[in-house]
Amino acid sequence: MEGKNDGLTRCGWVTDDPLYIAYHDNEWGVPVFDDRKLFEFLILEGAQAGLSWLTVLKKRENYRKAFSSFDPAKVAAFGEDKIQALLSDPGIIRNQLKIRSAVTNAGAFLKIQKEFGSFAEYSWAFVGGKPVVNWFRSMREVPATSPVSDALSRDLKKRGFRFAGSTIVYAHMQAVGMVNDHIVDCFRHGAK
Repeated sequence: MEGKNDGLTRCGWVTDDPLYIAYHDNEWGVPVFDDRKLFEFLILEGAQAGLSWLTVLKKRENYRKAFSSFDPAKVAAFGEDKIQALLSDPGIIRNQLKIRSAVTNAGAFLKIQKEFGSFAEYSWAFVGGKPVVNWFRSMREVPATSPVSDALSRDLKKRGFRFAGSTIVYAHMQAVGMVNDHIVDCFRHGAK
């Protein structure tokens, strides 16, 4: 797919929306080792469940404000008053289960950081510390889950995470570059 008539071939899920194009071109599939950024994507992927990613991208800045710039220690400390305020915030997806899971997940995230030194060390170990590069020719070939996302999902759930099913985890892995699922014709496939 071409965006803005720039002549670049992109993955088939990208629309002509400039926000989507920028996300695809600059973020999706780029390896992330920063814990706060990894936590951000965990919250956003959980919020996205059942919705379009573009819906979440359009609310991303509101999520930054509502969730203390994705500081897991601050989010883990959210009490009932803050949760109720979030449930009234029209700038985010006001789903009680998703909001409460973000707070629960923040606490579990902090425990993983303490145990492994960083969430990045923990999560990237599931792919041997480097991106898994796939060579799919069409979006139809791209899976919704993988054996690695199954294993990571199981371990996250065992550690107390919610909204961490294999499909959500695989989307997270794609977003943070643990998996490169850009189709081979996409200009981003071979990019670093």
